Amino acid sequence: MTIEMSKTGEQRDVFKLSHDWLSVQEVVDIVSSASCGAISVFIGTTREDEVAGRKVIGLEYEAYEPMVQSEFTKLCVDIRERWPTVTHICVHHRLGWVEVGQASVVMAISSPHRHDGQQAIQHCITHLKANIPIWKKEVYNTEDWSWKENTECSWASHCDSHPMVSSTESV
Repeated sequence: MTIEMSKTGEQRDVFKLSHDWLSVQEVVDIVSSASCGAISVFIGTTREDEVAGRKVIGLEYEAYEPMVQSEFTKLCVDIRERWPTVTHICVHHRLGWVEVGQASVVMAISSPHRHDGQQAIQHCITHLKANIPIWKKEVYNTEDWSWKENTECSWASHCDSHPMVSSTESV
């Protein structure tokens, strides 16, 4: 699924969900502009981690695709209200299986100067994790798994009394 919204000939907003490898160069090329002196990039990778003695071997992502478009549109509007000099916004996010070391999300924002782009990219990843309906399941070397909450989400349980469902628990 690719969402491309073009507000004017001078601004471009692109969001893509893909089961395929993410290309940093493709994202950078989408936001490149002769009028911009800065392209701020964020690459989120699947990290090797240990949880309760189990090693994370990968993540599996799912999305509620019908809602992704409206939430991405809101995010772009918010970014442009806060940093009006932002020219182009591009976010590519993986779905399905993502091994340790591979990119889960690649985003880039172009702007005439670095300051606005850097602030906007931080805002973009924080609000993507908080509001865009993409979920991840950690898969462990023990063949167990558990759904993970993003701490940025308003509905996230910030205490241990409400753990996410995992393969070792009954529902």
